[in-house]
Amino acid sequence: MSDSDTALEENIVTVSRLSNFCAGWIQANRERLDALESDGRLSTKADCDDIRAAVNDACNPAQGVDELMAPLRQVRNERMFIIAWRDLLGQADLAETLAALSELADACIETALRCAENEVMDRYGHVRNDAGDIQRLVVIGMGKLGGRELNFSSDIDLIFAYGENGETDGAKSIEAQEFYKRQIQQVVRLLNEATEDGFVYRVDTRLRPFGDAGAMAASLAAMEGYYQNHGREWERYAWIKARPVAGDIQGGQKLIKLLRPFVYRRYLDFSAFESIREMKAMIDKQVEQRGVEHNIKIGRGGIREVEFIAQAFQLIRGGHEPELQDNRLLPVLEKLQQEGHMPPHAVRDLHAAYEFLRRLENRLQMWDDRQTHTLPETDEQWQALAKAMATAIEGADSDSLKTEIEAHRERVHQQFQQVFSVPQVGDEAGDKAQALRAAWLDEDQDEAGVAAITQEGFTQPDAAWKALQELRNSGQYRSLSDRGRRRLGELIPLLIQATGITDDPDTALKRVLSVLEGIIGRTTYIALLVENPTALSRFVSLCAASSWISRQIQHQPVLLDSLLDPRLLYKPPRGQALVEELERILAPIPADDLEHRMDSLRRFRHEQMLRIAAADVSNSMPLMVVSDHLTELAEVILREALSEAWDQLTERYGKPTCADGSVADFIIVGYGKMGGLELGYGSDLDVVFLHNGKSDANTDGERALSHHAFFLRLAQRVIHILATQTGGGRAYEIDTRLRPSGKSGLLVTSLSAFRSYQQEKAWTWEHQALVRARAVAGDEALSEQFKQTRNEILAQPRDASELAGKVVKMRQKMRAHLDGSDPEQLDVKQMPGGLIDIEFFAQYSCLLHAPQCSELLIFTDTIRILETLESAQLLDLQTTQALTGAYREYRRRVHRAALQEQRASIGSDELQDTRDAVSRVWENTFGSDLVQHSQPPSD
Repeated sequence: MSDSDTALEENIVTVSRLSNFCAGWIQANRERLDALESDGRLSTKADCDDIRAAVNDACNPAQGVDELMAPLRQVRNERMFIIAWRDLLGQADLAETLAALSELADACIETALRCAENEVMDRYGHVRNDAGDIQRLVVIGMGKLGGRELNFSSDIDLIFAYGENGETDGAKSIEAQEFYKRQIQQVVRLLNEATEDGFVYRVDTRLRPFGDAGAMAASLAAMEGYYQNHGREWERYAWIKARPVAGDIQGGQKLIKLLRPFVYRRYLDFSAFESIREMKAMIDKQVEQRGVEHNIKIGRGGIREVEFIAQAFQLIRGGHEPELQDNRLLPVLEKLQQEGHMPPHAVRDLHAAYEFLRRLENRLQMWDDRQTHTLPETDEQWQALAKAMATAIEGADSDSLKTEIEAHRERVHQQFQQVFSVPQVGDEAGDKAQALRAAWLDEDQDEAGVAAITQEGFTQPDAAWKALQELRNSGQYRSLSDRGRRRLGELIPLLIQATGITDDPDTALKRVLSVLEGIIGRTTYIALLVENPTALSRFVSLCAASSWISRQIQHQPVLLDSLLDPRLLYKPPRGQALVEELERILAPIPADDLEHRMDSLRRFRHEQMLRIAAADVSNSMPLMVVSDHLTELAEVILREALSEAWDQLTERYGKPTCADGSVADFIIVGYGKMGGLELGYGSDLDVVFLHNGKSDANTDGERALSHHAFFLRLAQRVIHILATQTGGGRAYEIDTRLRPSGKSGLLVTSLSAFRSYQQEKAWTWEHQALVRARAVAGDEALSEQFKQTRNEILAQPRDASELAGKVVKMRQKMRAHLDGSDPEQLDVKQMPGGLIDIEFFAQYSCLLHAPQCSELLIFTDTIRILETLESAQLLDLQTTQALTGAYREYRRRVHRAALQEQRASIGSDELQDTRDAVSRVWENTFGSDLVQHSQPPSD
């Protein structure tokens, strides 16, 4: 006997001891075994093509169903033997085994379907779609088959669908649904029926719409309608794993795409945690009732717990993070680690446990080709299993195996508990929370409710309890489901306790409840706050710090998602990182889905604003940097809006080409706070639209427009994208009144016309505004031309006395119309010695000295213009420091007021020295007339 023969015999003995199924197959097919060995089939990793070829060679779908029964079962058993042989001898890793099992199932299903098609079509003909093409069944594999993770003796869960309704075109016509039902019945019979050769697969079709009561197959449109209107929570989990496995693969992919919004919500859906807890509780109850605690699939720390962990994150975040929309478990775990949702040690533990338990599952099932997940009961069975698992554990004894199993299951259960445990509080806080919850749920417990709130530190407990009563008595609350009321009952005590530890609990609770009124019917947001104590804490602290923040969340509840990761919340991105984040958000959205893209643009803006505000109120970002962030955010959004508008218009009308073949360009010029890099939270965007088109040229599309008409529509489209009210609110209010001739002027102007206007017709105040102007979006070359034009206009020589008079006159007019000061409170912007006085002084100085000091034209912001005056020795250091210090303090006050949705004001006795210092500079520059005539009226 040769060495190879000896090795084969040894392997036969080993495999036969580890698997009755294999031993029986070898005994019945010894000659075939020798042929497989000779061909290298037993020692070579089988790929998908090899498995399909084996099935195709053994089975002819043209045979009738009865004739195909035997060959289909025989080839199935042979390939199952090969898979088990390689696995039990340690020649195949888990990935190979699962992939081979899944591919074998796909091939068998496809063969059975083709046979069923032939048999039914011979009698009834075909069903064709509107285009006249023959329609095939869509066969969707669910569960582990869908994830290409099929275990050795698994059932297969299948859902069937078809493209369009209609009738067959044969001599005897029947409706599509009946036609496909007959095909499915034959497929199930071919796979499921037990013969002397066994069966191919046990087929379960109960996952279809309406279960056993539903049709065996439905059209794609009917499937979409069912899940949209009747889909249940567990069906979302099921469709995570879905994959077309046979029939019309392209149609199956279309169906999965249609159902993606049902499975993966656009928002972060934390209700998934409670749903999985409920499902797991039902499974645990079944385990206890059946006494199957040793079931490695559904028992404690079993395979199902690993799956639940991955699926929960997929359902919660999959709509927001498309990379999690994967039907394979292990890649999802890796992505969860990469995105920071799970720590590396947790993923390592789950990965190792999953591979071990799946290999153990296969070894249990390979013994008799029987679907089982239960660990052995006798010592003899344990010893046999230990030998089968010898390649996966150190030592081949039952004690080592039991230790290894228990260790993996314990680590899995620990991770499961960490992910799904209900948030808890300390004993004392927990007792108070129970008292608050009991009072909230019982309408006759008002006295107890007030007493409980008083203990939480509220100074006006009666008012606080009244506000809670109003919420409880509202129509919104009464319309909630029992589940919604239960979840809200869990949240209310947590909110009261969290607001109770803020500096002003009464104000904090009032703001929090205003948000709650807006989200009370959206249980996913209630779940988010209940399930995430740290997110709840951040939510309360931000509302307590700012009414502006609470109002933003009230209007855009999706912002609650931003509270989950403090690494992101308090560190808003800058520069290219900001651009890339917007690109990532917009990338999955089709270019022609303008509504979705506009909503996503608004959500991006709101999220970034919240992150900036969070960093601001937490004092982790200096004032000047806050404005830089806000301005940069506006620029990124403006550029995206311009890009979207340009693409839309050029697709429709062509590009605005010139006679020489070049393309005319367009820019957006930012004025005011936008141009001066000083945007606040509620700032509009002051913009002017300029182009370099030709008056006698058109676009090069079939529907040609003149250059002016094209650029007018381009500007209108930009305004539409940004300022239109949608479900996501507005991105920005756009103010174009600073354009040449104001409201009466053209919305869009050529750069040459802009230059002429500025030189010949512009008022001095318009030149003041030009000091703070800069190109913020559009063509770089045209932006540079605008910069040169701006510098040219600002560098014109001016008479100092005449300029001062015009500046003073404009300042008097502005103060008369806008100053909101009274004897008690002074308007920070408009008061004498206030913020606007500093801005006017900087603008005046720039206009006066720019002809001799071109450095003044470099910057558009007030602080750096003042610093340039000092470096050019046009302003002494002491005065510069006084003005820049005052300006920073005023802007800080304006920012803080904006966050509280208040007008920026100070007490009449505040910042006296600061105001006096600014007033002295003004008086020394312009005289005392403005100061003397602009004091607030006395009593």
